[in-house]
Amino acid sequence: MTRFAHSALAALVALSTPFAAPLGFSQAAHSADLSVYTEDDGSVCGEAWVLNKITDRFSYQVLHVPHLPQVAITDFRNIRQHRYEPASDEWPIGRHYCRATVNLSDGRDRSIFYLIEEGQGFASIGDNVEFCVSGFDRWLVYNGRCRVLR
Repeated sequence: MTRFAHSALAALVALSTPFAAPLGFSQAAHSADLSVYTEDDGSVCGEAWVLNKITDRFSYQVLHVPHLPQVAITDFRNIRQHRYEPASDEWPIGRHYCRATVNLSDGRDRSIFYLIEEGQGFASIGDNVEFCVSGFDRWLVYNGRCRVLR
């Protein structure tokens, strides 16, 4: 992806944030409501905005990464936070490490690992979400088998 395309994508993401509405921008359409079966312990892992962001970005990924099957996430199950690293003087960014099982439109279940970084959203507004669906990290961004996010 070129720098220009990446910048354009970042601008589109920025326009789809809740803060864009007061500026006169309309929000991007979100994916259809997902079936969610959660065992979440009250953490941010199962919140709708997190799951919608993962679903939207996964759809973008399968369309733009060569040789990935054209599937979509249809639901999340067994959502849980398996580690939390609170912000501190030593480590200034709070991190929630989450895992779940996703059902894909081809009927297969896959493990998903994701990280929510507090205060690391676009222009430091909101939180950032990084995710890895097992078998879909073709370029080993998360070090094979999603190890970075485990």
